[in-house]
Amino acid sequence: MSRTPAPHPAPETPDPKGSDPTHVDLLERLARAAAGYYRDLAAAAAVQGLTMTQAKMLILLRQPLPMRALAGLLACDASNITGLVDRLEAHGLVSRHLDPADRRIKNVVATEKGLEAVRVIRADMRATSAAFNRLDDEGRRSLYELLGRLHPEETV
Repeated sequence: MSRTPAPHPAPETPDPKGSDPTHVDLLERLARAAAGYYRDLAAAAAVQGLTMTQAKMLILLRQPLPMRALAGLLACDASNITGLVDRLEAHGLVSRHLDPADRRIKNVVATEKGLEAVRVIRADMRATSAAFNRLDDEGRRSLYELLGRLHPEETV
């Protein structure tokens, strides 16, 4: 007689009566939020003719950054950064400059056109904006503070 495998148990969810969410609950909630953000970013970037990774790089360039630092922030191999920068530079969105303190280092700088692309992409991220608009001022402050505590900004 064949045996039907038992279904996998449903993921743990917090008890609506107030029990605390588990570590797994938090990971899943964070993953869902990140996935929604990246879907929205990818769609807005595509309208600008960019990949999500290219858009992520432009967003990181609030200040000039060395190519090696960009690799670390994007969690990719440094060899991938050259191709990304080449493509963004070909579109006039970034430029490379030698670091005045160490001429062996090339800093990547967003051009005015690149900064404008970031503004347009952010404005076009409607699902993310709608999600943030569902929060009141206190909710936005709390989310901002909690996210800062989860992953504090790294210095480059």
